[in-house]
Amino acid sequence: MIKTVSDNAIHLDLLAKARGTTAAENYFVNLPESAKNHLCYGALLNCYCKELMTEKAEGLMDKMKELSLPLSSMPYNSLMTLYTKVGQPEKVPSIIREMKASNITLDSYTYNVWMRALAAVNDISGVERVHDEMKRDGVTGDWTTFSNLASIFVDAGFVDKAEVALKELEKRNAFKDLSAYQFLITLYGRTGNLYEVYRVWRSLRLAFPKTANISYLNMIQVLVNLKDLPGAEKCFREWESGSHKYDIRVANVLIGAYAKLDMLEKAEELKERARRSGAKPNAKTWEIFLDYHLQKGDFKLAVDCLDKAISIGRGNGEKWIPSSKIMVIMMRHFEQEKDVDGAEEFLEIVKKSMDSLGEEVFESLIRTYAAAGRTSSAMQRRLKMENVEVSEDTQKLLEAISVE
Repeated sequence: MIKTVSDNAIHLDLLAKARGTTAAENYFVNLPESAKNHLCYGALLNCYCKELMTEKAEGLMDKMKELSLPLSSMPYNSLMTLYTKVGQPEKVPSIIREMKASNITLDSYTYNVWMRALAAVNDISGVERVHDEMKRDGVTGDWTTFSNLASIFVDAGFVDKAEVALKELEKRNAFKDLSAYQFLITLYGRTGNLYEVYRVWRSLRLAFPKTANISYLNMIQVLVNLKDLPGAEKCFREWESGSHKYDIRVANVLIGAYAKLDMLEKAEELKERARRSGAKPNAKTWEIFLDYHLQKGDFKLAVDCLDKAISIGRGNGEKWIPSSKIMVIMMRHFEQEKDVDGAEEFLEIVKKSMDSLGEEVFESLIRTYAAAGRTSSAMQRRLKMENVEVSEDTQKLLEAISVE
């Protein structure tokens, strides 16, 4: 196959997705100079932006300008998206000014990312000005523009403005896009408008009679958030009766709702029903029960749930790692109970998913040993192996519990 210049850019993009940014960089370096045009540079820039590699992205953009490559809105859009993701939205307006000075046409995506950047610095009137400019410039916003606006208004507490944007979103969804329906349900849910949530749900069901699991999951989550448990249960029963493949993620939403409402028996019953239907509890299921047992102070059951969550891992093959909050609560409990054996057993389980336990965990463990009047011949060696340095106060306790 003789690749065209655009083929090279596509190849680079696919390499980045399949084998990572380094593979894409190597491919770019090995291309003949004649093949390194604005498309290939743009594809590599997009890789850097997706991976949040700010310095490399900025350096490459400077190089593209230095080479006087023909620039469209795409590389600028990538860079602005990067800045919003890394918490530097204040850099976006200057890029917009540069685009205008260079007579680069702003497209719908440009306006959307500009509005999100202004919303991130709480400039809601600026968001509205940008939307007005977008209309004046004749850039037609699709449903994603109004989803973006509605989300910004909801976050800022302007419910009425959000609902106006949602009505526009609905008008723009002429081709009945599933994602648009789901955004409508979620955003109407965030405005607290239960009537509109059900109305859009009926429209979704008419448009998609074979309704996907993800749509039910979204709807049940919204109803749970709006404290409409009977509605959530009814929706779940409807899903359960028509579902060909039992999806534990859908069940987890209702299990979580039951756990929060202290309805443990119902949560356990639903977990078992899901298991009998072929959907084994996943890490999220056990995390729900772990949180419940921690709140109730039943640490033995909590450790058991944590062990199961770690053993299963995440669905994408990654490890499930307990949050720092869970670690603090568990270690504080063992410290208060002077339970050295319990703490050590707990940490043996945790080490299956955590490469390093960290300073805070070891300091708590040392305090537990000291409180229990226990000594350790290995603690100092463990700290060296983990490359952990403890505070001055903990160092004194460490010396007191350490024996040769």
